Amino acid sequence: MSDATVNDTTKTTGEPLGEAYLDKFPAEAKVVRSALYSSFLMLALGGLFGVIQTLHRTDFLRIMESETYYTVLTAHGVFLVIAFTIFFLVGVFTWGVTTSLDRGVEDIRFTWVWLGTMSAGAVMSAVAILAGFTDSIDMSADVLFTFYAPMQAHPLFYIGLTVFVVGTWLAGADWFRSWWAWKKENPGERIPLPTFMVLTTMIMWYVATIGVATAILAFLLPWSLGLIDSVNPTLTRTLFWFFGHPVVYFWLMPAYMMWYVLLPKISGGKLFSDPLARVVFVLFLLLSTPVGIHHQYLDPGISEGFKFIAMTNTMFLLLPSLLTAFTVVASMEHGARQRGGTGRIGWLKALPWRDPVFAGMALAGLMFAAGGFSGMINAGMNINYLVHNTLWVPGHFHLTVGTAVALTFMAATYWFLPQLTGKKLWGRSVALVQVVLWFIGMTFMTNAMHRAGLLGIPRRTAEPQYDGFEFEAGVGSVAELDAQIALGSIFLTLSLVLFFAVVIGTALGSRSDDIPANGYAEALSGPEDSPKILDNLKLWFGLAVVLVIIAYTFPLLSIIERGGLFGPDITAFPQSIDIVSMAWVTAEQYAVGAFTSASEATQAAINGVLR
Repeated sequence: MSDATVNDTTKTTGEPLGEAYLDKFPAEAKVVRSALYSSFLMLALGGLFGVIQTLHRTDFLRIMESETYYTVLTAHGVFLVIAFTIFFLVGVFTWGVTTSLDRGVEDIRFTWVWLGTMSAGAVMSAVAILAGFTDSIDMSADVLFTFYAPMQAHPLFYIGLTVFVVGTWLAGADWFRSWWAWKKENPGERIPLPTFMVLTTMIMWYVATIGVATAILAFLLPWSLGLIDSVNPTLTRTLFWFFGHPVVYFWLMPAYMMWYVLLPKISGGKLFSDPLARVVFVLFLLLSTPVGIHHQYLDPGISEGFKFIAMTNTMFLLLPSLLTAFTVVASMEHGARQRGGTGRIGWLKALPWRDPVFAGMALAGLMFAAGGFSGMINAGMNINYLVHNTLWVPGHFHLTVGTAVALTFMAATYWFLPQLTGKKLWGRSVALVQVVLWFIGMTFMTNAMHRAGLLGIPRRTAEPQYDGFEFEAGVGSVAELDAQIALGSIFLTLSLVLFFAVVIGTALGSRSDDIPANGYAEALSGPEDSPKILDNLKLWFGLAVVLVIIAYTFPLLSIIERGGLFGPDITAFPQSIDIVSMAWVTAEQYAVGAFTSASEATQAAINGVLR
């Protein structure tokens, strides 16, 4: 198959040729390319561990002991849902800011600093995880993606996560610096939509990571280093989910950004409404963080009243998702009708389904709709009790981050690679097969996972089949469900192989002048049609902080009152909600611990001398 038949972008997409991103921003393109390649490395490792643990759990192929399963599961989760997604995010966000502001970053050296910081943190955490595969190194981090207590990891794991998150903070600062400089040059101008999306997402991230930073620096890292004897598990779980739910939107919002600014462009039309897109991102900023307690419906240390409030707040998150569905589908319809599509649903046939960029994103959005329905089950208290900690939850997770995010990112890669390398996409038909194969594989896997969850089959275990107990399926059998999960995993692995073939083939290709012009979709209804208050980032940041304070102050104080800061077994810690006394006693506990350790060391030395 010749390049002329598979790689002629202008024939398959109809996009006009012009200046590629690499031509306009060569220094930034190198950063974005490095970030995307880093994400692809994490995708390869996470995907490898994914198929290993899936085939082990379903008992189709076992190449490890069940004790090692948890190291594999941790690597699968951390490499994919943290490293892969966020490395890709920082690359796409750098592209979005520089393209929409039409200016480079303020200091490219600072940009390399934050990317290097993220990379260093990822390597440290990866070393701690992978060391669990060997007994020759006294190091492990078999704590899964949800790394809260009572499971404990090596200090290097927590240090690596901290460094990685600091790198993302610096990245956000870099993008804000670019916007502030642009704002001085363009007073009174509305924030371009991609930059607006980046900044609101980062404000949400700054708020959300307060929880995980506190959990690691104040509790988990000192505990792992032996500076404190115990922690309050309920407290660290709550601080994790303070961060753990909005991190889902930290992955999703760059996918949303691609749906808003690239999908209409690839469809051949325009974004239906710029104001609606801004409203969606403001709503995510406000509502993503105050709802984390809905992950803790079965935690006994939190009152039912606080859980009910979290459930109510969670339901409001349906609004931005429904607005997105309306806006994106309307934008696709506009593009289809521009291409000659007619009829109430006949316009669907006019969409560029043979373009892997469009097909991948559209199929990812379809899967996300299914994930939204299963997410509503997770959000409801009474129904959640039935599926909590079952295979239903990974089924939902693989619909959202595993498909809506991952498939969107892979499809978008096929648009970004020519922009970042100046080379035509290799194997356009191969890329189309890849996105379809991912969709099929996830359909098999998530369908079986959801059904298995309804049977009560547990997650997070290498041996889900218990001796003397049979899971009875209303339709099919457990063996059929295991076969579907394994088959889906194999399809996904084959899809990954095709994805890397396209990426490597493109990277090794030669430069071409036939690259579509860099840019993003124009809007039928632009920012001038929305109130300027939408661009008031200080207002939305303040409201987000207020909502978090309202949602978390009393639950956290109640948890501390019941169990202390460092666990219910430490009786010296406060039994009342007295902030001043609490701070004093905490400092006193650290001092007493340090003094005791010093006294024991001194006594041991004296005894040695006397002997």
